[in-house]
Amino acid sequence: MANTQGPQGNHDPAGSTQMFRAFVDEGPQGGRQQAASSGGPRIGLILGIVAAVAVLAAVAYLAFGK
Repeated sequence: MANTQGPQGNHDPAGSTQMFRAFVDEGPQGGRQQAASSGGPRIGLILGIVAAVAVLAAVAYLAFGK
């Protein structure tokens, strides 16, 4: 049977400490999902900047074109 006693000698009957350590050890798998989903906001930011530059160019053209 696994050792379920912590450093203070407190017994963990549910094994939640072991479950937490197993969860922490699986951390890198979640990082891959975040990296794949971060492309959406980045594309929106780029499109927003392009739209702002286009509006500024149109305003400058109208102001200085006449």
